[in-house]
Amino acid sequence: MVSPSGFLLFARQTTLFAQTFDFQRQELSGNPFPVAEQAAVNAATNAAGFSAISGIVAYRTGAAGAARQLTWLDRSGKSVGAIGASDTAGLNGVELTPDGKRVAVGRTVNGNPDVWLIDAARGVPTRFTFDAANDAQPLWSPDGSHVVFQSNRKSGFNLYWKLSSGAGADELLLESDQVKAPADWSSDGRFLLFRSIDPQTGFDLWVLPVFGDKKPFPFLKTPFEERNGQFSADGKWIAYQSNESGRFEIYVQPFPGPGGKFQISSNGGAQPRWNKNGKEIFYVSLDSKMMAVPVKLTADGQSIETGTGATLFPVRIPGGPVSAFNKQQYAVSSDGQRFLVNLTVDNGAASPITLIYNWKPKP
Repeated sequence: MVSPSGFLLFARQTTLFAQTFDFQRQELSGNPFPVAEQAAVNAATNAAGFSAISGIVAYRTGAAGAARQLTWLDRSGKSVGAIGASDTAGLNGVELTPDGKRVAVGRTVNGNPDVWLIDAARGVPTRFTFDAANDAQPLWSPDGSHVVFQSNRKSGFNLYWKLSSGAGADELLLESDQVKAPADWSSDGRFLLFRSIDPQTGFDLWVLPVFGDKKPFPFLKTPFEERNGQFSADGKWIAYQSNESGRFEIYVQPFPGPGGKFQISSNGGAQPRWNKNGKEIFYVSLDSKMMAVPVKLTADGQSIETGTGATLFPVRIPGGPVSAFNKQQYAVSSDGQRFLVNLTVDNGAASPITLIYNWKPKP
């Protein structure tokens, strides 16, 4: 932000800096200089907690934003375990390996967003990407051998992948002018579903064949926002959220199409997941409740019958059901009986705010 006294204030990791700013020319001059140490930074958004008016600078110290905890909940919402300790590094996204032994998440440490892998038994996070760029939104391949993620290490956000063992280098998987992030991978390993942001149509769902010429093609490209696509276990259907009705709802369409569109949610919803048995779709309602809807394929395989949706339990996920994360904040166990949820933790009082009066910097 720019203070009225003519300085641009910004954060680098946990240090608050200022630099002379010319309002008329809209130009910076001189060198940045430190204003305060241990300024709080929200690890998820990389935003610092500070403000300034003439002669006064206010900043929050410590960690900005609530802590988060990977917590196992049963279908009644009862906690039945946790993975690791509470985390103040902006824990984001929850992706389980097919065998349930590891979790891929995004974390921001010292101001640098990276992909981290967590051993489900020991709960210890291990850094997986090491570039200075923003690496985020990880996704496991169906056999657990690779992790695909988005990164802006080149122009825009592109798709990269790497062996989950950590061996070898990160490889560019798909590059284009649009911001992209992986959404899901078909169980046969042939198709990678990703969302792409088009200046004209907003959020769209695309498919990248991970074989042959690897030429991507659109699955849903409309004037509305389509997000968080998920393949059914047999790869023949995709569940997703869209705001075409004026609010986000959950829909299902056949893949690769053509075919009809079927609405799953009844009163708004986001962040869909399939039960691995293909007979149920989970999602988070817009008032933050975990929902479950039974589904059944018709005999001809061209339609879906839906049962009555049930509210399982209220859930506190970072940013709410529809957030800037644009990714599921929970995963489902292979038997559909437990949910690994990125829960917001109430860690007591907010960190203190420090005021600097009569701030008259001399860079």
